[in-house]
Amino acid sequence: MPQRYSVKDRMFWRIAVSLLFASLFVFANMYAVQPLLPVFTEAFGVSVSVSSFAMSLTIVGVIVGLILLGFLSDRNGRRGFITFSLIGAALPFFLLPLTDSFAVFLTLRFLQGIALAGVPAAALAYISEEIEAKSVGFATALYISSNALGGMLGRVLTGYLTDRYSWELSFVAFGSVGLLLFMAVLILLPKSRNFEPSNAGFRQDLEGFMFHLKNPSLLLVFGLGAVLQISFTGVWTYLPFYLQGPPFVMSLEAISYLFFAYGLGVVGSPVAGRLAGKWGIGPVRLAGVFTLSAGILLTLSGSITLITIGLCLTCLGFFTAHSLTAASVSQQATHHKGSASSLYLVSYYIGVTLGSSVLSPVWTAGGWTALILLIAALPTAYVLIITLTAKRTGTV
Repeated sequence: MPQRYSVKDRMFWRIAVSLLFASLFVFANMYAVQPLLPVFTEAFGVSVSVSSFAMSLTIVGVIVGLILLGFLSDRNGRRGFITFSLIGAALPFFLLPLTDSFAVFLTLRFLQGIALAGVPAAALAYISEEIEAKSVGFATALYISSNALGGMLGRVLTGYLTDRYSWELSFVAFGSVGLLLFMAVLILLPKSRNFEPSNAGFRQDLEGFMFHLKNPSLLLVFGLGAVLQISFTGVWTYLPFYLQGPPFVMSLEAISYLFFAYGLGVVGSPVAGRLAGKWGIGPVRLAGVFTLSAGILLTLSGSITLITIGLCLTCLGFFTAHSLTAASVSQQATHHKGSASSLYLVSYYIGVTLGSSVLSPVWTAGGWTALILLIAALPTAYVLIITLTAKRTGTV
């Protein structure tokens, strides 16, 4: 088997840069519509609830893609699915501005979501196969950090371009960048040298999933992944609606700048990992959840300054708790660790879907106050259940 790349090798940096480009575009694409939901209610004449499907159906597509493309990449290689993800996600951006039908718009976003899944379904496996063990952690950290950075840039740029020009132009710009990044990754990303196709059938993969679904401790962890995302997504999905109304009456461009709070997520994940190494996953994750809830509650303030601080704390707390919850999955899974990680990722994206659309009745009935009180309480209550369960079973 060929020798794997280390940080001293030029190919390592080609891999790191390629996956950084791919991750930035995929996660920017995934969340690009979030600040535009109020715009869609006017452009297509739909309700807030229907508008939110522009976000949630994309994530449903991602979930479908993770299962389908993850299975196929185990048998047909990683590189092809990473490059397919970029071209498949870029092309719909040129079609979306051409339709007057929101149903067609949602269908295209769903298909775009399936294509987007190619990168998260294959990237980490590609890293583990092509990079030596000592350098895997560094390469993975670069990739994960670019996830948060991409999500931030996607929200900020579409908000800015839409407010200055139009949402149609912002989509064409995203599609054009996507094509350029596709060509860059096609040139830079080395072919797999250590990929070994899986001979396992779909039934064996399914048995691996079912094994974890019978583990109560893992179910609680999967549930926490969903709960964290419900609360986090709920804040950011309905924030533009809230701040565009009185007493703030903020422009979409001004609101989009608030997404820079995501920068704390880039910092929060690696810092959380170091702190967990010193004090353990449980206590640091609990602190992250409390920080998340406290930050969410701060957005009830009538002061933009305090709301901004609250959003920063929300991002710091969320990425701290999420990164450590993801890390705990591999610790608690005794077999089929890959399928356990996949199930966590699926539950995580289910949380995005629920936080986008299922919370709509709460927003409609009770406004920002009711929404915030609910999603601030949810993760704190849930993590206390996990903590009590961990003490009883002896897990962390």
